[in-house]
Amino acid sequence: MRIGSNYSKEFQRIVEIYERAGGDAANLLKGDVASIIVSGQKVLGLNNVRGVSMESFSKDDVVIVKINVGDRVHIPSPTHLCVGALDKVGEQRIRFEIEVGEESEISFLSHCSFPFADDFAHIMEAVFHLRKGAKVFYEDHHFHSDSGGTKVRTSYSVILDTKSHFENRFYLTRTRVGRLELDMESHNNGEGSVVHLETKVYERADDRVEVREKLYLNAPESSGILKTAIFATDSSYANVVNEAYGNAPHVRGHVECREIVKGDEVQVGTIPVLRMRYDTSELTHEASIGRVNAKQLQTLMAKGLTEDEATELIVKGMLR
Repeated sequence: MRIGSNYSKEFQRIVEIYERAGGDAANLLKGDVASIIVSGQKVLGLNNVRGVSMESFSKDDVVIVKINVGDRVHIPSPTHLCVGALDKVGEQRIRFEIEVGEESEISFLSHCSFPFADDFAHIMEAVFHLRKGAKVFYEDHHFHSDSGGTKVRTSYSVILDTKSHFENRFYLTRTRVGRLELDMESHNNGEGSVVHLETKVYERADDRVEVREKLYLNAPESSGILKTAIFATDSSYANVVNEAYGNAPHVRGHVECREIVKGDEVQVGTIPVLRMRYDTSELTHEASIGRVNAKQLQTLMAKGLTEDEATELIVKGMLR
């Protein structure tokens, strides 16, 4: 990856933040690893590998990144997406357009870092199209400031063709959330397509979270899982809506939401929505809101842990 001389200092700072967020900066510089670094509204560097074509440009104050994976391509190393901002106040807008060819397989590892935000908005849209038999794994880790001044609006939308497979996992567990609006949406348009959308969040202080996940099973034998896990503490707020629509015969869908609360001022809620058109299909849901499991808590406290230590250990296991 080549970094312009004008961006060298900014690159070094972004790399430091990237590693604090759990990333390995060495992967950003390897010639055999596809990667891109976006700081604020600037693309600091981009590296392509054989079979993966990435290009970036700006339009109407939005950084647009197009990623195209050819047919029958297998990329052994994750494609690294380093996104962040060093500003305390401002806005970042990004759109990823990702096309994955037939029978191809690729994974993405994204780290989004905003460690200094006092009033900073990150608005990201990712659109995926998986051709026949394609497999994609996308993992997104967020690292925010301690002030709670990070505002995030993130959306993922995926279209799946025949026998394609997509997994998307979103994590915001290590820092304050601030404000989070998260939308995930899957259109299983191909027969036998499979999707797994998962969200894990740890809320502190007066953090606010809105999660909405939608699953459209539009082709026979398609299936999907929507899972959300939130640990809400102090005076935080969370609202989760999981929707699944069985629009074809012989489809299977499951939605699951688990919210654990600690504190008398927490406000949380969950709404499952299931709609089915064929008696050969099956949609299920599981939802729970409450304190940490009492039996698990007692077992750990019997081993010498305090209640807070035991709670933290249980929650780390849930959000891992």
